[in-house]
Amino acid sequence: MEQIPLITDQKAPFTLTRNAGGRLQLITADGAVHDGVYPVRAFPISAADEGLSVVSADSHELLWIERLSDLDTDSRTLLAAELAQREFMPEIQSIHQVSSFATPSTWQVTTDRGEAELVLKAEDHIRRLTQTSLLITDGHGINFLIRDLEQLDKHSRKLLDRFL
Repeated sequence: MEQIPLITDQKAPFTLTRNAGGRLQLITADGAVHDGVYPVRAFPISAADEGLSVVSADSHELLWIERLSDLDTDSRTLLAAELAQREFMPEIQSIHQVSSFATPSTWQVTTDRGEAELVLKAEDHIRRLTQTSLLITDGHGINFLIRDLEQLDKHSRKLLDRFL
């Protein structure tokens, strides 16, 4: 196997690459090679670029990264691409209709990725993240974000208020 040189920068004594299968590979400072690693954000909404863990295929933490901005461009690009692929969190821009004010209910919404339908199985699947942001988990496990309640139109806020 070809030896890949380690990054000598003290802030990032590791190398991130894609293996022949296209999966993320981590080579640590001691030369250990870990295939199939993936990044996990500690605070995906409130501090998305701070506190990132690189974990093994069996979910053991291998590396902690304080800030993505501390990394070299290649590593940052690889991690950003991997995170974009793993994290799918549409942001709700408006709520058009809900089938019922009791759960389960089906919601017709517009997100930053287009029109969507979500099924809210229980009211506790709406979690308040901050004073103005919410995370809604639908029946398929997809997380929908409302970044700022104040930015929603009056009709959307009225529908949402029935569940809060």
